[in-house]
Amino acid sequence: MDDDFDMPPADAMNEDFEMPDENPTVKVGEEKEIGKEGLKKKLVKEGEGWDTPDNGDEVEVHYTGTLLDGTRFDSSRDRGTPFKFTLGQGQVIKGWDQGIKTMKKGENAIFTIPSELAYGESGSPPTIPPNATLQFDVELLSWISVKDICKDGGLFKKILVKGEKWENPKDIDEVLVKYEARLEDGTLVAKSDGVEFTVKEGYLCPAVAKAVKTMKKGEKVLLTVKPQYAFGEKGKAALGDEGAVPPNATLEITLELVSWKTVTEVTDDKKVIKKTLKEGEGYDRPNEGAIVKLKLIGKLQDGTVFLKKGHDNDEQLFEFKTDEEQVIEGLDKAVMKMKKGEVALLIIASEYAFGSSESQQELAVVPPNSTVYYEVELVSFDKEKESWDMNTEEKIEAAGKKKEEGNTLFKAGKYIRASKRYEKAVKYIEYDTSFSEDEKKQTKVLKVTCNLNNAACKLKLKDYKQAEKLCTKALELDSKNVKALYRRAQAYINLADLDLAEFDIKKALEIEPDNRDVKLEYKALKEKVKEYNKKEAKFYGNMFAKLNKLESVETTNNGAVKETEPMSIDSKA
Repeated sequence: MDDDFDMPPADAMNEDFEMPDENPTVKVGEEKEIGKEGLKKKLVKEGEGWDTPDNGDEVEVHYTGTLLDGTRFDSSRDRGTPFKFTLGQGQVIKGWDQGIKTMKKGENAIFTIPSELAYGESGSPPTIPPNATLQFDVELLSWISVKDICKDGGLFKKILVKGEKWENPKDIDEVLVKYEARLEDGTLVAKSDGVEFTVKEGYLCPAVAKAVKTMKKGEKVLLTVKPQYAFGEKGKAALGDEGAVPPNATLEITLELVSWKTVTEVTDDKKVIKKTLKEGEGYDRPNEGAIVKLKLIGKLQDGTVFLKKGHDNDEQLFEFKTDEEQVIEGLDKAVMKMKKGEVALLIIASEYAFGSSESQQELAVVPPNSTVYYEVELVSFDKEKESWDMNTEEKIEAAGKKKEEGNTLFKAGKYIRASKRYEKAVKYIEYDTSFSEDEKKQTKVLKVTCNLNNAACKLKLKDYKQAEKLCTKALELDSKNVKALYRRAQAYINLADLDLAEFDIKKALEIEPDNRDVKLEYKALKEKVKEYNKKEAKFYGNMFAKLNKLESVETTNNGAVKETEPMSIDSKA
């Protein structure tokens, strides 16, 4: 275990992306029941794709209706004009509302509809008798999707042109839209051929941001906007080219989502932001240890260029290895969130850039505490080999290398990065079923060492719970490991589990009675126990004093309170 460190001293995805309703699978020529009310569907011709209309959608169909004896009573085909209606709004018989929801575009089916889902006891004189079961030969030609975005009837979205792919903008994304807003009588009140805004900040009225979050790139919609999502009771005065909106007015807004910049919060504290200007290829991204090649321009807030790489024809691309502190932390972290070919704007606060010191860069000086901006194109990258691409010998070699890197970082005081190296080392050799017996012995030693060194990192970082878990993992592999018992005892002390700490220290002393570091830790533990006992005695002393005082207070019948002498021992039998 020479590679282990010495013991330290004893101190401290969219609402819009919905799968279709579950419908019974029907093959051509087959008939199945829909629901539990006797509605039956026989498939005549399959439709396209998997999408089906939903309540509120405006559907267009051709149909022929007959009685069970074949008598025809109605047909849009005979009239030569498709029939249009809004699904699920009671504009047609229940059997239609229920049945057409199961159809795909272009599908042809015959529905057998019991009278309870048709015209019931009264029928529809003179063509449909009372209690008649009906058959409809229906072809679903098309539909326009209409969504109740807020589920309260205040904002409806009718899709005029379908968008691309499936992604929707998020709150932090920047969208580019075209729009036209009109009153119900057609009066134009606002229009733009291109306006950009952050989704969460919104634009024009609340309806626009709410609708945009449900849209896909290239999608064009017609919004019906009730006052609560428009300009409410106050309306809006005319301003510049924009017309006035009366109080409590409903708006009709034609909205097109032209494009958007995906914005990513690279760090949890939102101090490194990535705005995607051009989408990259596929799904793969650089991992820790990848070699990346970039085109890069670094700027200050006033536009001053301080760095430019890879843009001239004869200039080499900017190259570095991720997670090696070869560049500022913000650039390092952001590049690992990019895809090949992606172009992005990075906004990096000074904490993740050059900090509080002045930095002389290639083309200009970066002043202290500067937020910096990078325009980055990830031209290519070579990922560090993952464990699943290695044979057993390569895994052991990679684990050993990561351990050594961790040791170097630990000695430099870089405990977070060191911890990540030890974690990576263990992952390489975590699953050893394919290892030989000799390799298993080798990896057992590596796992114990890396877990213990990682525990040392966690103790330095005051993450005592994780330190305890890592020591426990090491002890599962080597139950008599003194360093594991010692470090776990340190973690327990800081977690105030003093009994468990004493147990580990005593066990360590049984194994190595003369271990100086463990003896010192035991001495420190005893001091902690004394200190704890003093505090506990004081706490209970104060508590009993308060209880005694409470006993000396009694409440009179009228609710008034007066002090009496403390209760004495009753000498009477």
